[in-house]
Parts: sequence; C-alpha cells; structure tokens
Amino acid sequence: MRRGIVSAAAFALACLAGWLIVTPAAADSPTVLVMDVNGPIKQLTADQIARGLDTAHADGVQLVVIRLNSPGGLFDPTRKIVQDVLDSEVPVAVYVSPAGAHAGSTGTFVAAAANVAVMAPGANIGAVSPLEAAGDKVPGSQAHKVSQDMRAYIRSVADARGRNADALEDTVWNATAYSAQEALRLRVVDLIAADLPALLDQLNGRQTTTAAGPTTIASRDAHVRYLGPTVLEQLLGILTMPEVVFVLFVTACLALLVEVLFPGLIIPSLLGVVALALAVLGFLNLPGSWVGVVFIVFAAALFYGETTVPGFGFFGAGGVLFLVLGGIFLFGDFFRPSDLPELSFAVNPIVIAVIGGIALGSWVLLVLLAQAGGGETAGFQSAADAALVGRKGVTLSDLRPSGRVRVGDRDWVATADPGVAIERGEQVRIRAVYGEVLKVERA
Repeated sequence: MRRGIVSAAAFALACLAGWLIVTPAAADSPTVLVMDVNGPIKQLTADQIARGLDTAHADGVQLVVIRLNSPGGLFDPTRKIVQDVLDSEVPVAVYVSPAGAHAGSTGTFVAAAANVAVMAPGANIGAVSPLEAAGDKVPGSQAHKVSQDMRAYIRSVADARGRNADALEDTVWNATAYSAQEALRLRVVDLIAADLPALLDQLNGRQTTTAAGPTTIASRDAHVRYLGPTVLEQLLGILTMPEVVFVLFVTACLALLVEVLFPGLIIPSLLGVVALALAVLGFLNLPGSWVGVVFIVFAAALFYGETTVPGFGFFGAGGVLFLVLGGIFLFGDFFRPSDLPELSFAVNPIVIAVIGGIALGSWVLLVLLAQAGGGETAGFQSAADAALVGRKGVTLSDLRPSGRVRVGDRDWVATADPGVAIERGEQVRIRAVYGEVLKVERA
C-alpha cells in the first residue's frame, strides 16, 4: 500500500517537472494578434482597432497585424486610427490583402501610419481625393483648401514612418493610386507578401520604433491569435448600415403613429421606442443629416393627417413624397461641401423605392376605399360596423380632433373633422367607421 502511494507521488512529480520544462518554451513563443478591416472605415472600425491595440498591450503581444481591404470611409475615425497606431507600444503591420484588395482614400492614411506597411500581390493603394458627402468632387477653392490640409497631414504621417512623402502626397494632390510593385518601388509600402505566413516570416527580426522606443519584431513560428468583433460590435455593424437605419426610422415613426391613433396598445409603443433607439444609435455612427430625419417625421405627421380626413388624399400624397425625400437626404450633407475626403454613405435606392412603393400602395388603397364609401362609410366598414353609424356616444377625452369615446359598453378611438374640438363628456354621433376608428360629430 505504501509502495503504491510512493509510486503515485513520484509519477505526479514527474508530470509536474515535465510541465515546468514545457511551459517556458511555450511561453517564449511569440504571439501575433490579427484583426480584419473589410469595407468602409466608420467609427465602429476605430473602436474595434482601439480595443485590439489595448488587448495587445495588456496581453504582451509582440505584433499586431491589421488586414485591410477598404475603399476608405469617414475621416474622423481614420484620424483616430492613425493616432492609435502611431501611439501604440506594440508594433503594428497593416497588410493590404487579399490579392486584389485595396487601401483606397482614407485607407491610405491607415497603411501609411503602420510600423510596417505590406501589400499582397495584385493589391493597390491610394486615390485620396476630396469628395462631397454625396461622392462628388469638391469644387473650386474649397477643394484646394481640402487638398492642402490633406497633403500636410499625409506628409506628416509619412515623415513619422520614414516613407516617401512625395509619393503619398501625390495620392492626395493628383488622386494617384499605386499597384503593389509600384508602391514598393516608391517606398510607399515596405514589403509584398503572398499570405500571412510569408508576411510573418519576412517581418521576423525587423527593427522598428514604437511609442515605447526601438524594438525588434519576433514573428517566426508565432502563435497567431485572431481578434474578431464582439457580439455588440456585430450588432452595431448591422445598425450602422444606412438601409437598416432608414427602415428603423420609418418603423419607429409608423409604430408611434399607431399608438397615437390607438392609445393604450402596448406592442406598437414598445416597437416604436426600441426601433427609434436603435435608429438613433446607428444614425450617430454615420454622417447623418437631420434634414432627412425631419422629412421622415413630417411624413408620419402627414400620414396621421390622412387618417383624420380619409379619402381626401392630399396628406397621404405628401407623406409618400416626404418619406422618399427623407430616405434620400438621411445621410450626407447636401447643403455644403464636406471639408474631408470621405466615402459617400447613402440609403440604397432600391430600399427607398420599396418603402416608398409600400407607402404609395397603402395610400392609394386608403383613398379608393374611402371614395368607395363617399368618403364616409362603406369603404371602411363591415356589416356589423355599419350598424354603428348614427349611434350616439360620450367622449372620454378631448377630441382635438382625435381621442377616445364610449359607445354602449365599448371604448373606441374617434376623430372629428380637422379644426373641430369636442370637449370631454360631450355627446357625439357616429358618422362613419374606418376599421377601429370612428368618425364623429357633436350630437
């Protein structure tokens, strides 16, 4: 028995010794943190990169690789990324990949700020040109001012990393773009690598300077760790799509409109508040225009007006028009040129057309049904509801012109003619029935 215990203890000590021998070797293996940037650069992109750099610093990572494939994007987030990369104590390599990828417009600044800029074969970089929010070139003296500012900024970034400032300045002044071979020859980038393993092999032993001082990159046989977006960042990525923000704004306005027409319903009010909160969250992370928001809200107000005078048609037509205009003007500044070379963000015209078509069809149906009953009754009521016409009820709230009335033992949403105010407690007569809405007048 005692011999068995001694044998077990010896085996445990041997395992512990083996673990102690193997662990230092594993701990000595360098770690490389890899992040991907695909698509337009937005505030969410800057937040993700900042989180990655903080993680790399906290975990003692030897190298951060940002795989970049972007047409450009918003300049304020780009400037934040550039500052974070320049201030990083961990070496940062920006890898324009895969083959055929590009670092366009503001993506050029991100690549230029890296300790090591690398491109895949077939990739390209450059073409920084001052644009309006709608994507058109900034005209005249404004374009000259913007170009001067961008030229100075990209030169300062190039000087900080020892790159060819003249070649990078040319991407702003003449919107020049370079292939991978041209960029390497002109010292816009440092290396060309076919894939990530080739990149890590070439970077091993390379000396560079970070915010912490001179350092030597150790990347051969490194443990590669991929840092993807969190669940929250994935959700924000969806919410910052212009089409999603537009649909959420429309949904919120219509849901709250239903709550106004039918007070006391729980689901429409909750849906409206949630959709509105999500829409605002996405809106604030994009170059939104409050003009578009005002148009959408005004469209909802006109749709409400249509419910008070069914069959008239003017309010509904205006609602459809302003809904479409709201989708067009929701993103971008159409009233003054942007002073930054930013990528255009806009709601997909197909989405605007679909939403506008649904609104138009609903309005036409509303008008036809109302006109079928002479603008009063038959087009909107069932046989059971027709019996309500002519009955009397009592107002439960002020009608200005909408509110609630009681007819028999049931409460209804009711509306009077525009401009007519009926006080609470007055007796009213039902003129027409529109689904769950009564058209009433003083008895």
